[in-house]
Amino acid sequence: MSEPSAEEIAVAEARREPVHPQPPTPRDNGKKPRSNLTLRLFTAAILIPPLLYVIYQGGPWVLGTVLIITMIGLAEFYDMIEAKGADPLRTFGMTAAAALQVVAYLGSEYLATLLLSVVLLGVMVAQLGKARIADALASISGTFFGVFYVGWLLSHAIVLRNFDQQVAARFGADAAIGIDPRVGFFYLFFTIVVVIGGDVGAYFAGRAYGKRKLAPRISPNKTVEGALGAVAAGIFFGLGLKAFFDAQAPHLSSGFGYGFGLVLCVVLSIVGLLGDLVESLLKRDAKVKDSGGLLPGMGGVLDRIDSNLLAIPVMYYLLLASTFVSRSIPG
Repeated sequence: MSEPSAEEIAVAEARREPVHPQPPTPRDNGKKPRSNLTLRLFTAAILIPPLLYVIYQGGPWVLGTVLIITMIGLAEFYDMIEAKGADPLRTFGMTAAAALQVVAYLGSEYLATLLLSVVLLGVMVAQLGKARIADALASISGTFFGVFYVGWLLSHAIVLRNFDQQVAARFGADAAIGIDPRVGFFYLFFTIVVVIGGDVGAYFAGRAYGKRKLAPRISPNKTVEGALGAVAAGIFFGLGLKAFFDAQAPHLSSGFGYGFGLVLCVVLSIVGLLGDLVESLLKRDAKVKDSGGLLPGMGGVLDRIDSNLLAIPVMYYLLLASTFVSRSIPG
């Protein structure tokens, strides 16, 4: 059956007669168009091996990689708020975000937090030098929030990778005795695996069982069933990774047991989902589908790190709290 012409459609609508479109050809077999899942998997397969290498090597490798991700992610964020009419101080914000990474690498997240306070003052002073007075509030808040959201949060990837150094700095050199210098590799890898595993679980559970909307005004495709799938998958992948390391490299994974590991998996899965929703809220407000188009099938860099932006700091502070508690208990 041939495709009806525009005139035939108009006549049929006028007569209230059904118009029969051309049936599916053998090529598409009536199936829905394929999603970009294959493209996403292909992109992930290219990115994951070098990322693992960088995390394992640590040191300047991690600093350089985090700097690159920060610059691209922050540029995408500023693109989004510019779409809303804001005029962020791009150069100042990106320089400040880069400085946060360097300070976190050379010192600690505590020093990075102090620098963040200085950045806020600097943004306000820098705004005074701009010729454009209109929308000054949006410019100041947008510039600073970008530094905080992308720069400061992501700087925790550096201190988490250098967790042994952070323990020594906070609790004394004796507290770090016996801690393998590469333990941060496992902690950062564990966080990323739980978050990505949760993302995969949410995708398939949502497609198979999703009925109840989780946050329809923010992200219409997310469901309660998908969120439960994220937690279940996060637990599966997280504890599975720990079991693998316990068998192959126990000196890296012995920092916490399976009980605390279960708690971490649940918390990181939920926090990762919240991080995804936060970025969805920002994109919906900016009326954009993706933060960028750098990664085929995945969108922008910010689209890929949104969940980890919240999960990595939470992992870091939970581990610090656990270390503090364990040292406070006598014996």
